[in-house]
Amino acid sequence: MADMLRGALIIGQSGGPTAVINASAYGVIRTALDSDCITTVYGANYGIKGVLDDRLFIMDKEDRAELDKLMYTPSSALGSCRYKMKDPDEDETDYRRILEIFKKYDVRYFCYNGGNDSMDTCNKISKYMKKAGYECRIMGVPKTIDNDLYGTDHCPGYGSAAKYIATSIMEVARDTVVYDTGVVTIIECMGRHAGWLTAAAALANIHVRSCDLIYLPEMDFSMEQFIADVKRVYEQNGNCIAAVSEGLHYADGTFVSEAKTSATDGFGHAQLGGLAVRLANTVKSELGVKTRGIELSLLQRCAAHCASGTDINEAFMAGKAAVEAMLKGETDKMVGFECERKDGVYSCSTKLFELSDVANYENKVPLSWINDEGNDVTEEFVKYALPLINGETPMVKKDGLPDFASLKRVLA
Repeated sequence: MADMLRGALIIGQSGGPTAVINASAYGVIRTALDSDCITTVYGANYGIKGVLDDRLFIMDKEDRAELDKLMYTPSSALGSCRYKMKDPDEDETDYRRILEIFKKYDVRYFCYNGGNDSMDTCNKISKYMKKAGYECRIMGVPKTIDNDLYGTDHCPGYGSAAKYIATSIMEVARDTVVYDTGVVTIIECMGRHAGWLTAAAALANIHVRSCDLIYLPEMDFSMEQFIADVKRVYEQNGNCIAAVSEGLHYADGTFVSEAKTSATDGFGHAQLGGLAVRLANTVKSELGVKTRGIELSLLQRCAAHCASGTDINEAFMAGKAAVEAMLKGETDKMVGFECERKDGVYSCSTKLFELSDVANYENKVPLSWINDEGNDVTEEFVKYALPLINGETPMVKKDGLPDFASLKRVLA
């Protein structure tokens, strides 16, 4: 019977960490450990590189109490990577090695927890296993604060990052009015091509307006218009806070960030940064006012203390659903979310999407959710994002500090 496939499972984490990526991993691990069909649960050290290097942790040997803490532990407990696999038609070396490892440990289930590039890796491995005639059910588990995966309503990790951004801007806004001297504050959020994170600044305005201007990479950036916008707000309010995406670009496609050529990651994407400082310096030069540039950087994706309860629960749900789907015979899919927002009531359920549809496709903020001036988002975005940041983390603390998971990481 196809549904009763017996064998081991590997869970790997890839790409940039989030505050809830381990909740998804725990959803996979806990569900797999409770399954009669899955003989052993392995965690790949540093994602797919851990499979290639034969570095697999035996999750069966971890203490249950420590595994439980994964729900509220940020970053990637198993280790992550940014490793781009070549097309198997060009070079099968990595794929032959993965097949070798799968056979060595009798791996019949593989979950890869990541974003766009990770789903591409997952898709390539799935297609190769089918071609090789090796039965292994493969499932992608979404993860990305960028919130740009195809199909799914939203991605685990986004809600917590959005909550951190909105909260931080609300706090900074109160700091800027302490003195009788005005200041222009530029806050840089992550987001290379999709502006979901920067758009979250609008959530800081729900009760008391805290963020005056919001600029997303979905629209071309004009320095002249930006300076004019800042000047107008500053003259009106005596202060100005602007949230900008690190991926802001001019009409010719070049990044506004002065650090655009500093480096690239393993997939050839530009490593951006320094935009807030550059814009702050430009405003100071043009308007002669006090400025401050703030880059939220890694704080956006590791702030487990400010995680959304909804995000935590949905991240676990995605991992659990992945294993349950594979046990039923599903493969070559990614778990995603299907949500409804009606009359103030939010509901979310899982749905499977074809990996080939998801791989390497970026879902951007709809242009209809950006105002005509290109310096704010509409109420439609707020209605979409607000349910995702609700709920608090029940994180356990010790001596007033987070008590994060501490795994044994026993190698196979």
